[in-house]
Amino acid sequence: MSIDLESLRRSLLTNPPVGEAVVEDGATNANLTPAAVLFPIVRRAAGHTVLLTQRTAHLRDHAGQVSFPGGRVEAVDASPLATALRETEEEIGLARRHIEVLGYLPEYRTGTGFCVVPVVAAVTPPFDLTPDPFEVADIFEVPLAFLLDHANHQRHSVHLRGALRHYYAMPYDGHFIWGATAGMIRSLSERLVVS
Repeated sequence: MSIDLESLRRSLLTNPPVGEAVVEDGATNANLTPAAVLFPIVRRAAGHTVLLTQRTAHLRDHAGQVSFPGGRVEAVDASPLATALRETEEEIGLARRHIEVLGYLPEYRTGTGFCVVPVVAAVTPPFDLTPDPFEVADIFEVPLAFLLDHANHQRHSVHLRGALRHYYAMPYDGHFIWGATAGMIRSLSERLVVS
């Protein structure tokens, strides 16, 4: 599967979403914490990849999970884009000059109480990364074509807070990509299918 970034750009929202959302199983609309993430697609000659992080095991939220760089909206952030860029720089040291925004995905409302705006961007190498050792245990790349292929999207279930919850997972090379991260990847793949 060859992914053309211009086709991908045409499938995205041009502005941060208003009212359009993907709601994770078990999520509610009450008291959601605003957040934003960068969905970084690295331009590689052998095929585009997605840059992901493994969170450290001691964090309060989503400890040890695979995630996109990003986090809560702070008072200093003028927009979801500002949040995504600030958090990316803080977490992995990726300089903004390497990042070209392609567009936005619908908000992703999580069962853990976050309303996340995914900012999809192309990242141009070469770049240096400096992970924040408090937040980031590992940084790795996964082929974009693998992540967007529905054949690699597994459905899982877990009993959580007294109810059966369903989620997507995309295991790759020893990494278990699941939950909100997998849900946002699935959101992009579905937009590409219908656009």
